[in-house]
Amino acid sequence: QVQLVESGGGLVQPGGSLRLSCVVSGSIFSINRIHRMGWYRQAPGKERELVAAVIISGGTTNYADSVKGRFTISRDNAKNTLFLQMNSLKPDDTAVYYCTAGRTERLGNYWGQGTQVTVSS
Repeated sequence: QVQLVESGGGLVQPGGSLRLSCVVSGSIFSINRIHRMGWYRQAPGKERELVAAVIISGGTTNYADSVKGRFTISRDNAKNTLFLQMNSLKPDDTAVYYCTAGRTERLGNYWGQGTQVTVSS
C-alpha cells in the first residue's frame, strides 16, 4: 500500500505564493509501481478538478489552463516527494488540494487527505 501526506497549505494574500508538498510512503514494491502523480483541487460547491500532473519516470507534465504559467509541479524521486509551487495566487485558487497517484495514466489509485489553500486579503 501507499500513503500520501500533503502539507504546505494555508492562508495567503492575492498575488502571494505557496508550495505544497506530498510525501509518499509505503511498500517499495507499491511505490515503484506508481506511474503518474498529480494535484487535484476542490472548491466549495464545485467538482474536483485536476490542477497538474507529472509522469514519474519521464517527467512529462500537464496543467489546467487556469493555472498555466503560475503553478509548477515537480518531484524529488529520491525523497519520494511531490511538489506544487503556486505563484500569483488568486481568490479563485481557494480550495482543498489533494495529492494523488496512479499506477497508470489514470490517477486515483491513492489519495492524500487534502490541504486547505485560502487566498484572501
